[in-house]
Amino acid sequence: MMFDEDVALDMIRSSIVLLLSEKPLHGYGIMKEVETRIGRQVNPSLLYPFLKQLEKNGLVESTRKPVGKKPKNVYELTVTGKKLATRIYKRIASMVSMAIEPNLSVCFHCGCKIYEGRYQETIDGKERTFCCVHCAQAYKNELSSTAQLPEEN
Repeated sequence: MMFDEDVALDMIRSSIVLLLSEKPLHGYGIMKEVETRIGRQVNPSLLYPFLKQLEKNGLVESTRKPVGKKPKNVYELTVTGKKLATRIYKRIASMVSMAIEPNLSVCFHCGCKIYEGRYQETIDGKERTFCCVHCAQAYKNELSSTAQLPEEN
């Protein structure tokens, strides 16, 4: 198997765990949710062995429940499985942060992080970046009010 296929499979496996962190699902429900959310089909030959592996490792419990006209195995994360989901969420968050961070700038007035839609203005000969025109105006108002204060002796 090629490396990119391994990575894609890991994403699908992670997606399965994350879906189960939201709610218990049966196998077909998992396949449909993965397809809807990430646009990839999950082959049953990947899904069911993976669910069995999760169950064997104490991360998932399955119970037979009525779904539609017949009972199906419904899979639910255990406490340990929920901890795994939290680790996956944190890892994804750090990856997203790593991808976005180089494109962020900081508002010169309020300090918020800006990804898109920044407002730039030259003030006192220096180019300043603000999140919006209102922050730029507030900064200029603060500058003018401090310039009008009498100097202390």
